[in-house]
Amino acid sequence: MSDQPNNPLHGKTLEAILTELVDRYGWVELSKRISINCFKNDPSVKSSLVFLRRTPWARQQVETLYVKSQQG
Repeated sequence: MSDQPNNPLHGKTLEAILTELVDRYGWVELSKRISINCFKNDPSVKSSLVFLRRTPWARQQVETLYVKSQQG
């Protein structure tokens, strides 16, 4: 396994990424930034993780927002 010192996703679980985003933005703001129903309707980390693990395009949007949030 190679080191990835410049990769902000390296060593982060999807759950940790989602939890940090929810702590930073809250569910309402997160649903505005990424329009996904699991963020809008009765959101929870557990239900969102199920959806994100099965939906690559949604996971990509979450990871992209996380990377952007770490840069600024």
